[in-house]
Amino acid sequence: MKSTQFVVRTVAMSLLLAGAVALASPVTGTVTNKTVNKPAAGDSVVLVDVQAGMGEVAHTTTDAKGHYSLNTPGSSSYLVRVTHQGSTYFIGAPQGGASGDLTVYDVAAKVQGVSIEADVLEIETDNGQLKVIERYFVHNSSTPPTTQWSARSFEVVLPAEAEVNTVEAQRPNGLPTSVKMDPAGAKGHYSFNFPIQPDDGDKSTLFQISYHVPYSSGKFTFKSQVTLPADNVAVLLPKSMTLTAGAGAAFKSVPEDANIQTFVAKNGTPGKSIEFTISGSGAMPQAPAQGGQPMGGGAAPDASATGNGNQPGGGIGAPINTPDPLSKYKWWILGGLALLLAAGAAFLLRMPGPMGKPAASPAQNSNAATHAALANPSTTHAALLNALKEELFALESEKIAGTLAPEEYAQVKAALEIVLKRALNRK
Repeated sequence: MKSTQFVVRTVAMSLLLAGAVALASPVTGTVTNKTVNKPAAGDSVVLVDVQAGMGEVAHTTTDAKGHYSLNTPGSSSYLVRVTHQGSTYFIGAPQGGASGDLTVYDVAAKVQGVSIEADVLEIETDNGQLKVIERYFVHNSSTPPTTQWSARSFEVVLPAEAEVNTVEAQRPNGLPTSVKMDPAGAKGHYSFNFPIQPDDGDKSTLFQISYHVPYSSGKFTFKSQVTLPADNVAVLLPKSMTLTAGAGAAFKSVPEDANIQTFVAKNGTPGKSIEFTISGSGAMPQAPAQGGQPMGGGAAPDASATGNGNQPGGGIGAPINTPDPLSKYKWWILGGLALLLAAGAAFLLRMPGPMGKPAASPAQNSNAATHAALANPSTTHAALLNALKEELFALESEKIAGTLAPEEYAQVKAALEIVLKRALNRK
């Protein structure tokens, strides 16, 4: 897995770094508090050098009009970090005199309008165990828009027998980050100290947990619970496995894909158990690919970075369609842990198409978006630069947190430096 992450990161960085290096220039912009629709006065603004161990190279504070100005000390790749009420927000430092405007939100421990769009469990067997990847797509449609953040911003309930492997989270923009999940009372109950920021268009917050449970008997009963109202609770299985609904469950089979089974229960109630039993054995199919990217431009989190709720992250999420509730996530869910190679495709597929035209297939969307991006390279480079900077920030954050093995950090860092030098030579 580590070697796969190394290759994925190296290839992704080769794509992202093509022509995307910030030149020395002043960085200016305006920070707006969207909760009150006023300038965010007095917020801390920091310029971070992603090529120098994420060092802070310039500091300032927004004025009464929310304006800030920072001087870059040289030619490098930079992030602008704004802190508002303890929550941080990031953008890639703009190039060529472009404005570095940011949006921030007020923070509250509990916010009306936060709900789960989908709780998706992907299940397969492996050497006497059930392997589970559970993903929560969390909406924040608060009015006025407010970030929900506390020591227990989001809570989950896993099987008491679950042994957790990896935990990731994404904000509505950026890349996933590995995060800490804290025990919260009874066995199997956990909480996240991670901000649930307001949705950004069709992008929301994502939490992903990979875990396994014993399966020597060939059967396992889940008593799934959600801690927020959930539009959909979905279970994805190989064709060779069986789901039997139990108490409190009303699963409906949805023909999402010929290679897997998809079962969906609607309107999950907080604290109410949704029981189902899994039997049989089998492995999930690998996502088909076109040109090295998962079909549909999906991207699944990889443990590429770490954060503590103050780190940059991002989200891939859109309203689930009816009556095909998982079509938006099908290839994303099947994509495994290959986020970074697909990050460019995910960005391209978010580009809006012509108004008034019928929806195209995933492959058509991918081709159209690619051509559109190539027609406007400056726009694409700026967006890809933001993704690159967040990945470099995440890599350094993981090193600082001690969740990335030193040898893996050294390998990835060396690869990034080689690619960066090639990009700089092109300039």
